[in-house]
Formats: sequence, C-alpha cells, structure tokens
Amino acid sequence: MAEPVEQVQERHEDELMAVPGVVGVGIGERQSAPALLVMVSERTPEVERIPREIEGVPIVIEVVGEIRAQ
Repeated sequence: MAEPVEQVQERHEDELMAVPGVVGVGIGERQSAPALLVMVSERTPEVERIPREIEGVPIVIEVVGEIRAQ
C-alpha cells in the first residue's frame, strides 16, 4: 500500500519550498488521484527541474502568481 500523500508532503515540503519561485505546497488531485500541488509565482528554469513525481506521488505545478499576506 502506498503511503498517504500527507506523509510524502511532510518529507519533501522544505526542499520544494527552497526552489526559487515556489510559493506554496499542498495536496491536490491529478486524474482523480491524490497529488502534491506545487504553487509557483511563475514558470522558471528552476521550477521546470521539479520532478513530475516524488515517491510515486504525482506533482502538479500551478502558476498562482505572487502570494501576499493581507
């Protein structure tokens, strides 16, 4: 049985957040299956190097722009 996506997120969130342009990491869906959602301000060469899956969990990259506290 595969590990819950939450555990994979916990293990890899810091390294994903360290990629320039990444503004958030969460849990989403890809083809009705759990996935890691990596939110980015824009697509950059560093963002393009993020793998398409980690530990068998697909990664979805979504451009959301800058996130600012209100």
